[in-house]
Amino acid sequence: MKRLTTLLLLISVSIICMQARTIQGMVLSSNDSTAVAGANCKLTTGDKFLTASSTGENGRFALETDAKDALNLDVSMPGYASSQIIIEQGGKSLDVGIIYLDDAKMLDEVTVSSTQVVHSKGRTIIYPSAFDVKSSSTAISLFQKLPLPGLEANPIMRSISVDGGSPTILINGVPSSMDDVNALQPKDIEKIEYSRFTPARYADRGGKGFINVILKKRDDGGQAYLWGRSAVTTAFVDASLRASYHQGPSQFTLTYTPSWRNYQDVYDNTTESYIGNDFRVNLESHDRNPFYYHSHNVRLKYDYSPSLKTLFSATFSVSPFFDKRRSIANTMDSELGDYSNDNTSKSDALTPSLDLFLRHDFNDANSLEAQVVGSLSSSDYRRDNKYFFADGSEDIYSMNVDNRRRSLISEISYIHNFNNSLQLSAGYQNTVSHSTNTYLSSDYKPVLTENNNYIYARLGYSIGKVYLSLSTGAKLFWIKNDANKRNFIRNISKAYFMWNVSKNWSIDGAFQYTPGIPSLSSLTDYQQQVSPYLISNGNPDLKVSNYYLFQISPSYQYKKFSASLIMSYSTVDNFVMSDVRYIGNRLFLSQSINARKNWNTFAYLNLKISDIAGFGANLSLNLVHYETMGDDWSHHLTSFDASLTLWWNKGPFTVSYWRRIPGKYLSGNNVGKGENGDALQLEYRPNKHWTIGASWMYMFDKKGTRYPAWNYSAVNPMTRERYIENNGNMIVLSVSYSADFGSIFRTARRNLNNSDNGSSLLKM
Repeated sequence: MKRLTTLLLLISVSIICMQARTIQGMVLSSNDSTAVAGANCKLTTGDKFLTASSTGENGRFALETDAKDALNLDVSMPGYASSQIIIEQGGKSLDVGIIYLDDAKMLDEVTVSSTQVVHSKGRTIIYPSAFDVKSSSTAISLFQKLPLPGLEANPIMRSISVDGGSPTILINGVPSSMDDVNALQPKDIEKIEYSRFTPARYADRGGKGFINVILKKRDDGGQAYLWGRSAVTTAFVDASLRASYHQGPSQFTLTYTPSWRNYQDVYDNTTESYIGNDFRVNLESHDRNPFYYHSHNVRLKYDYSPSLKTLFSATFSVSPFFDKRRSIANTMDSELGDYSNDNTSKSDALTPSLDLFLRHDFNDANSLEAQVVGSLSSSDYRRDNKYFFADGSEDIYSMNVDNRRRSLISEISYIHNFNNSLQLSAGYQNTVSHSTNTYLSSDYKPVLTENNNYIYARLGYSIGKVYLSLSTGAKLFWIKNDANKRNFIRNISKAYFMWNVSKNWSIDGAFQYTPGIPSLSSLTDYQQQVSPYLISNGNPDLKVSNYYLFQISPSYQYKKFSASLIMSYSTVDNFVMSDVRYIGNRLFLSQSINARKNWNTFAYLNLKISDIAGFGANLSLNLVHYETMGDDWSHHLTSFDASLTLWWNKGPFTVSYWRRIPGKYLSGNNVGKGENGDALQLEYRPNKHWTIGASWMYMFDKKGTRYPAWNYSAVNPMTRERYIENNGNMIVLSVSYSADFGSIFRTARRNLNNSDNGSSLLKM
């Protein structure tokens, strides 16, 4: 009886299994035969919905159903024309083979109606909507409109930050800079891969977040893009020029990004004290701090891709930078009486570099990337602090130094896909440098060398709707600063998960440990007097800081609305902070030291809607609680900050408004407030080539940009108000021009032949 029961059970299970059939295949772009990740694959029969799924990173999908009727397989993806496959009735599993999707740009009637968000293997993939692209004249303005939690795009500074830090930026998988992003046109961006957590490969670089901008594919032809802006009454000029030409496997790109400022109405009002065991002095100063700078970033890039599996990229860049600053102050000194001081500084820097990058896919399972970057940099710094006293005497403190640095950065990374669910990556990075600082006021000429090695491994695994990633690495850092030698061996580890709960909900969380190793310059032991009371020096005894982060973040998206909540807790041991202490003889020493602890508790909410009668909005709200502790002191602070972007598009006109409400931050004894900013912008696009804009920045604010700061030190308490009047009520005019020439997006449209042994498959 037992054997009979078991046999009947096995037969029943077999019948059930035989009833279910699997429909699988692969989705590729007809433009270049690359995999289309995140495409929606849906099975229906008549008007009845059966099941749906999304393609993976390799473009593959698999759908299971018990239905034996004739089926409709619909494949759709923003930016592509949809495709429909008719599957005849039956009960057998079927591989439909390769389904090619045509680029929507080749079909004028097909547009992306809403922003598409796909969560895949720990990354959020954003496909910008046609509405958001049309409402954006620059890449920065497009980033302002995207639902990317933790990211802030500043249209005034033309910068992107993630959780307050600089992210790792790639363009088409190649390491790039913010200047490269600013030279892009929104219409050329196909998708953006984003993560608030820096991947293990880039964890050694100290940045926050990860952005990979994927551009739309091009055929033979060229493109030119020019953008510039300037204030009407202020020496404020920014520009970007990007010209590229694609021919067969080769593409040439020239990028030029200049920037110029000449601000005269910059003011500091400072009240501070220096308090020693047997000495105290109170100071009150009112400064005017004009500054002038101009920078010119030039990049010449060559990309060579003989096949879809290989990419070679060579980039030569040169970045001259010129900076001149002055501080003209009247000081009330409780010890020396009233006096004036005139502090001037000037720096000239030049950094040419050559970047070589290679990526090769051996097959679907194995890939290799290698990069070598060589740089030669020079920087000449001159600073004179002059003090003129009432009795006619004067003091001059000079800090003049020339720096020459040579560096070579090498990296190799290997990726192996065991299957669609399991991936292993590993790599090695090395940085060697040789620097010489020549202090002109003395005979001191230290040589600084570093050898930084980083070895890492990362394992990613998908279990149903859950993706897990574990990574660890070893950082081995050897430095020599004149006679001082320091060796560091530290671990870098991260754990991450993403759970796609449903079509609308997802949850991710992370833990990471990162060491904060002191920089080469902070360990320099060379005293320099900068004022009658203050001496500055590095600290060769700095310890390594230990950073720990715990975070969880649920996200929700429904049609044109999205919301994300981030909650995190971080703690730092041996926190590095700036400190002032009394060393006797009416002199004080300023240098970095290790504090005991630093805690941060963080809550962040992002809300975004788009294309509601031409209107869109993106709101970010942040609440942060800081706690910091030293040997005999402790401070705490709770701060709120927010940013808001509103935009409305109607035909060729776009009106947008950006506002940042800055919050306070606490670091050791220092308290400051973030940079304020707002901008009202009107843009007019008469045709596809030109965009003309006008902006009103720092509206109704005569003081412009403001940077208030406080210091709660028992030795050097201070309050400072700094503001730049040149920015107040600033009117800025902008213009951009773009043109495509040659044969662009003109590949032959492929037809899918889905007939296989009389299966009667037909692509509509």
